[in-house]
Amino acid sequence: MSALIGEDEIRDEAELVWLENVFELDYVRQSLDRLPTRKGRPAYHRDGRMLGYAVLGPQARASRSSGTFRRRVFWLLPHDRDTAPDGLYATGAPSEAVDPRTLAAGTKGYKTERSEGAPPSNAMRELGLTRPE
Repeated sequence: MSALIGEDEIRDEAELVWLENVFELDYVRQSLDRLPTRKGRPAYHRDGRMLGYAVLGPQARASRSSGTFRRRVFWLLPHDRDTAPDGLYATGAPSEAVDPRTLAAGTKGYKTERSEGAPPSNAMRELGLTRPE
């Protein structure tokens, strides 16, 4: 879950690879998966679809016990807001969800009004800003 991902756990990320244009999405789910390599597209074993993944730099060390690397994977489930706008997450977002505009290599990202499905705040309206649709 994103709330449990610490900056120290992703400090060895070199880049984020996106398989779709996620910047039009309100949120993406992120998790730290144990993977056999530092780079390359990981296998995906969840419902829904993988949206992207992190590539680690050469300084990243494998786990002593498993020989695997902890890398972020970004994904959505079939009942998420992008495919079910009036569904379970019409407002609110899963605990592991973050606004994709707040993500970068080595930065865990955070929730925003947009990712939570809330209407724009008074401050946004006063500045003339709107949520992209």
